[in-house]
Amino acid sequence: MAEIIRSGAFLQQCWSVHPLCLMVKRIEPERIVVLTCSSCRMVHRVTTGAITTHVSTGNPSLPARVIAQPDGLVALQSCLSTHAPALSVREMDVFQDAVWIRCAECRSQFDLTVSQFETHQK
Repeated sequence: MAEIIRSGAFLQQCWSVHPLCLMVKRIEPERIVVLTCSSCRMVHRVTTGAITTHVSTGNPSLPARVIAQPDGLVALQSCLSTHAPALSVREMDVFQDAVWIRCAECRSQFDLTVSQFETHQK
């Protein structure tokens, strides 16, 4: 049976040690975003509250458009289904209960407010 750890510390450590190995795998019901790590083979599940979407203008002198919407999850699901390999965890903070995901393809950034962190070990 796999052990479940309900703390963001394991995700924080995984991301800080090998950030390029952390991938957005899928979105489950109940607003759960599943992240997998190909290096440590852990599965991280973050239950999200609000998701804010920022869309880059492509011009560094112009600020990004902010689309604050409670259904930012829909935009993240659309981005995941269109270009999943381009999604990456850019930053996270367990003290702020936040994870920031960025898409290299469409330049969108998704700010996830996390209500629960879980790490599943095999």
